[in-house]
Amino acid sequence: MSSTERLQRYVADECGSCTDEDLAGRLAELEELNESVGGSDLETDIELLSALGNETRYKIVRMLHATDDDELCVCELSPLLDVSDSAISHALSQLTDAGLVTRRKEGKWRMYRATPRANAVLVALDGSRSL
Repeated sequence: MSSTERLQRYVADECGSCTDEDLAGRLAELEELNESVGGSDLETDIELLSALGNETRYKIVRMLHATDDDELCVCELSPLLDVSDSAISHALSQLTDAGLVTRRKEGKWRMYRATPRANAVLVALDGSRSL
């Protein structure tokens, strides 16, 4: 059974009948819905969620979000994470690429800060726990 046939059966069950015109109308509505959630925003959101989908990266963003100093040096993160320095560096690079972390160089040190978008996502996650 094709997906269109299944949709036709569903529309018929919901409305009592399903003409070709009913089916075409519903398909047009669904295509419009699909277009409204696609595009570059979808890709950006998936990149962001993928970046948070790893314990090390998530913990780094959480620590940067929670610090009273607004930013941390990579040397301050290393003792707190049970991974190699290269894994931390790779994680920070992915977080930067996803727009969750910014970095700046201060002499020989690299300083990292959570972005406003990262902070907003974490606040939303915190707020959703009580729902």
